[in-house]
Amino acid sequence: MNNHAGTTAYEKPVTLKNILRFALPTIAMSLFMSFYTMVDGLFVSNLIGTEALSAINLTAPVISLVTAISTMLATGGSAVIMKKVGEGKEQEAREDFTSLILVNVAVGILMCAIGYVCMDFIFSRMALSKAVTGYCIDYLKNYLLFTVPILLMNNFSLYLIACGKSALSLFCSVGGGITNIVLDYIFIRLLGMGTNGAAVATGLGYSVTAVVGFIVFCNPENLLHFQKPVWRFSVLKKAASNGCSEMATALVTGITTLLFNWSMLKYAGENGVAAITIIMYVLMFVSSLFSGYSYGVAPMISYYCGAGNHAKLKRLVRTSLLIILGISLASVAISIGITRPLVSIFTRPDNPVYQLAVTGNRLCSIALCFIGFNIFSSSLFTALNNGVVSAVLAFSRSFVFMVICLLLLPAFLGVTGIWLANPLAEGMAIILAGIMFLKHRDTYHY
Repeated sequence: MNNHAGTTAYEKPVTLKNILRFALPTIAMSLFMSFYTMVDGLFVSNLIGTEALSAINLTAPVISLVTAISTMLATGGSAVIMKKVGEGKEQEAREDFTSLILVNVAVGILMCAIGYVCMDFIFSRMALSKAVTGYCIDYLKNYLLFTVPILLMNNFSLYLIACGKSALSLFCSVGGGITNIVLDYIFIRLLGMGTNGAAVATGLGYSVTAVVGFIVFCNPENLLHFQKPVWRFSVLKKAASNGCSEMATALVTGITTLLFNWSMLKYAGENGVAAITIIMYVLMFVSSLFSGYSYGVAPMISYYCGAGNHAKLKRLVRTSLLIILGISLASVAISIGITRPLVSIFTRPDNPVYQLAVTGNRLCSIALCFIGFNIFSSSLFTALNNGVVSAVLAFSRSFVFMVICLLLLPAFLGVTGIWLANPLAEGMAIILAGIMFLKHRDTYHY
């Protein structure tokens, strides 16, 4: 085994303390990333209005489509590359790393162009007021300018973690978040740039990790760094197939967000879209706990798999399930307990959006019992280089079950059915995840 400094973290005993030491920076990074996504909503809802808040949610499906391929290459590529490192093939890992980053840049340029061509067509076909349509286009046209830095941020965040630089990745996220918050205030409050300013602030915040990551990976002292790329189609194919579950998640998240928005427009109008935006921020913030933990331990899972260390892999997985159980129970209790003050951050009690969001948060919080296990299960199989199972879990959870619930429940229960769709879909998904987990237990020895 190559005793490169970047691999020392993987050689430590698998204890709760060492797992959390490895994953906590990633959890904090993920939390902070979701937090400064919420900052846009806070500034927009309080300084512009709930119509603009609705607009940001309505652009979310387009943004998900733009970033989907990069998400696939980042997560799938990280697993492939760290498996090679675990096998002692560090030179190949660096060549493949450089190739995948270049592919991401090309994807970013292409998706930015497609977004600009299609945005007017998309929003003109939706039954929106002129004001909301204008907010949508203003936000998206500025957000798309930062497509390449945002895609690089997605990649560099994971590769910094894989290199054992989770603390630096966290520092970048904190720096980006502070940048976003400060610029939101300057652009929206002081300069009156509206949703244009919110998008630019977000883009510049995301760019911090892209710039720092580029500098870091130019340093040949790091475990992963840029080298002359060697184009191996098999690696690109493996990264794509292995990360297809994460791409599916990004794609179907966009589609289901669109379905949520259409349902709310039908049953509660644009106020309903604003309310569901608030609920999505809450779910996103808690989900980021689970995503951060899952991304944090994924390189460890890939490394132990590649090294054939079944004892460490088994202990890591079982400890992870207990950690997720604890977070799940705590998050449900807290979310329900602070519903009213949480919603009041975004809108005043006299606004019709307020009561819609209060009711919605209490019902949707039930989903927090299941979300963590579902996120970890999909991430586990990605890290084990089984993209097929990971894709089945992600696609079923985010699309199949969600669409079934969104089509059936509102027809019988109205707005209440929309709120219950998420908990029921997550409950169905955890049953499937449990089946897959038990089915492949002997194969991977976890």
